[in-house]
Amino acid sequence: MESDSSESYMRNGFVELSHISLRPLELSDIDDFMVWVSDPKVARFCPWESYTNKEDGINYIKTKVPQHPWFRAICVNNRPVGATSVRPNSGNDMCRAELGYVLASKYWGKGIAAQAVKIVTKTIFDEWPHLERLEALVDVENVASQRVLEKAGFKREGVLRKYFIMKGSTKDMVVFSLLSTDPKT
Repeated sequence: MESDSSESYMRNGFVELSHISLRPLELSDIDDFMVWVSDPKVARFCPWESYTNKEDGINYIKTKVPQHPWFRAICVNNRPVGATSVRPNSGNDMCRAELGYVLASKYWGKGIAAQAVKIVTKTIFDEWPHLERLEALVDVENVASQRVLEKAGFKREGVLRKYFIMKGSTKDMVVFSLLSTDPKT
């Protein structure tokens, strides 16, 4: 049986953070991509429903990913286990951008998402020198994602009540931010 290289870094739940990296998501990553986009546990706090077929995943990677201004696969030993994106604002709001991330459920609670967010924060302010504020909106019920942002140095600013409609339900969202002048963890 072939060894899963993304699991070789994990022994007894230990994560070797040096094995975590970000890179462009490629069509050849479709099988790994389908692991998280087809998982209802992962999709619970995402605006999309879990994918039910590979063709939808292929279409997303072919059409949506190349159009996105900043989209990266979160990798363990160069194998995708999730994704992260930064969406810039424009006009008078171009000083801000919104961070998003998603991770396959079998990798939750191992420090991978927090490390990936730290990598994003160490690069995005250099890549986009006009950016002064990186923010993230998290469902109030998604406590684990709130912890990810706090571990990555983001500040919790408050709750935006009835802010976002997701899957037919209005959600309260917690807003977090990291400024270009904040210390990076």
